[in-house]
Amino acid sequence: MWPFGKSTADRVKEALNAQPQLKDLGLQVSESGGNVTVAGMVPNDRYGQLVTVIAEGINGVKNVDISGLVAQAPAEVQVSAPTPSVEVGGSQDDASSVTETGSQGGSVMQSDPVPSPASTSADDAIAQAVESSKIAKAVYHAIRSNGELADDPIDVLQSGKSVILRGAVDSDHEQRLAEQVARGVAGVAGVDVSGLKVVAQAKEMHKDRDEKSGDATYTIKSGDTLSAIAEKYFGDAMRYKDIAHFNNISDPDAIQAGQVIKIPSA
Repeated sequence: MWPFGKSTADRVKEALNAQPQLKDLGLQVSESGGNVTVAGMVPNDRYGQLVTVIAEGINGVKNVDISGLVAQAPAEVQVSAPTPSVEVGGSQDDASSVTETGSQGGSVMQSDPVPSPASTSADDAIAQAVESSKIAKAVYHAIRSNGELADDPIDVLQSGKSVILRGAVDSDHEQRLAEQVARGVAGVAGVDVSGLKVVAQAKEMHKDRDEKSGDATYTIKSGDTLSAIAEKYFGDAMRYKDIAHFNNISDPDAIQAGQVIKIPSA
């Protein structure tokens, strides 16, 4: 369960793959100290803006490096045939005022505008997705600016003009507050909080995470079991095996109060 079971890089990758325009591109994501690097092939350079604005809505991301994105074509070149320029002049009845040229240059003078090529619809979809992601980014900043929510591990994703909140908060009150803050941002059509879990001491648990690895540090208390700890961090008690293996604990029942263990990020 995020925020305790997935690394920042994994969450950025999930957010990118949630976008129809990006999900089939196979982009590679890495992260170190909050600096996220995204690499891979994209249809054109407009995609870099979409990648950046989506990644910036993920908790813990400080900087997004898209220098590893390679555009297959410049954003303005999206047609298989040249698009002539248009100049309107003279009388519509003057046939000599209408000329056409091919890809080598010249101009087309005609009374009617040239229709946009069908391939521009892909660019339109990217532009719309960027604008929608800007709304999600605005929600993220609104949550980070709220005194009660600032330290809660919350990601903000977009779905059309709606936003999806994922992560953890300390209480039911904070869950309602996060939804209220999100709905108060201009342009937000809806808010999905089904992935925003109430986890006691979520702030403290998140604060104890190592910034580089994403692993959390936990001090075992009297009465703790590895399965209960796994349920708390991952929402899955059976992941006690992962915690035991990660800490070289041969007997999961032999843990002691005061013992410090690491909770793996994934």
